[in-house]
Amino acid sequence: MTTIRATVLHTPSPDRLDVLVDQAIEIDATGRIESIGAAGPDTHADVVLPDDTVIVPGFVDTHLHAPQWPQLGTALDLPLDQWLFEYTFPLEARFADLEFAQQVWDHMVPSLLRHGTTTVTYYASIHEAATTALAETCARVGQRAFVGRCAMDHPDGTPEWYRDPSAEASIEASARSIDEIRAIGSQLVQPIITPRFIPACTDEALTGLAALAADTDTLIQTHCSEGDWEHGHVLERCGVTDAHALDRFGLMREHTVLAHATHLDDTDRALIAQRGAGVAHCPLSNVYFSERAFSARAAIEAGVRVGLGTDIAGGPSPSLFAQCGHAMVAGRRRVDEGEADARVDTTTAFWMATAGGADLLGVDAGVIEAGRWFDAVAIRLPDQVVPDDDWASRFERLVRLATPNDIRSVWVAGRQVV
Repeated sequence: MTTIRATVLHTPSPDRLDVLVDQAIEIDATGRIESIGAAGPDTHADVVLPDDTVIVPGFVDTHLHAPQWPQLGTALDLPLDQWLFEYTFPLEARFADLEFAQQVWDHMVPSLLRHGTTTVTYYASIHEAATTALAETCARVGQRAFVGRCAMDHPDGTPEWYRDPSAEASIEASARSIDEIRAIGSQLVQPIITPRFIPACTDEALTGLAALAADTDTLIQTHCSEGDWEHGHVLERCGVTDAHALDRFGLMREHTVLAHATHLDDTDRALIAQRGAGVAHCPLSNVYFSERAFSARAAIEAGVRVGLGTDIAGGPSPSLFAQCGHAMVAGRRRVDEGEADARVDTTTAFWMATAGGADLLGVDAGVIEAGRWFDAVAIRLPDQVVPDDDWASRFERLVRLATPNDIRSVWVAGRQVV
């Protein structure tokens, strides 16, 4: 048993901030929180955090393209389809070289942990060996992860030199990847079936991957109505919106992660909520590639699960603190576009980055309470020019102003990894 003494800030719901001052958090040998309660004069703690440092839940990044890490912060000057074919697919094809892939993974995973990101949903490349190596790296370094071999076989939506040779090959490679990741035997790392998006996959591949998910009880991630190009492609090809097309293929399941989803209408939101799926809201990359802002408020009120994603490298920042700020800006943008109740405050943004993302993935984390995994970050509060004991305003400054340099420690399943 390990005991940490600190003040805790977390958001159990989109409209609720809990401030738990001077708590004793007891963590059992498995990494779960045994108990949490007010510390007293007789409390013995293995770790005592200073008054200017608080515990918050670890961040959950629900959408990240791992092989795009080397192009982080670059090549955002083109429309999505052109960006993919001219920049991104050539880079991802390099991950056939396992030595190159491992070099990237060894830099990326620890970097994300230093940003306080304790859980990530990763798109890997199409290469099985590189995908397995990513899962092994997460397990070794100590990051909770869902790792998916990217399936893509459509001859019109992918280049000849970077795609699966057939739908059958795409499904078989995805099945092998599931087995390889599960064979690692880590409680932290799970496979996730990853059809890139409808334009990159044939109908046969999409249907077969859905059947594979059902047969193996594996989560699914894909893109959904990301921008005008993808949205229009699916309407023309399938005759329905992206969400309804994915449902017809059998891919809309409990905890399916739909990246972006900026073009959802009311019927799409109702369907996603009914299926228990949700959206990886990527507010910054949406500015570059989606032509509109995602309505997080409308989705949450419709019962849709919502988490935040960086969308590296379509989003040029790995910080989920930064994404919280961008989510608030996106909400204001929706107001400017005529959606009166679309504002997102710091509480809702932080909830999406923690508890909302954990719920989207079905992970027992995101809140510091008994029974959950102790996935947590110790972070220094921003300096105050004028002393202020109002915890709501201190929390708001933390969300808006904190940087990775303020992070003091990071734990995943009770293990200190930073």
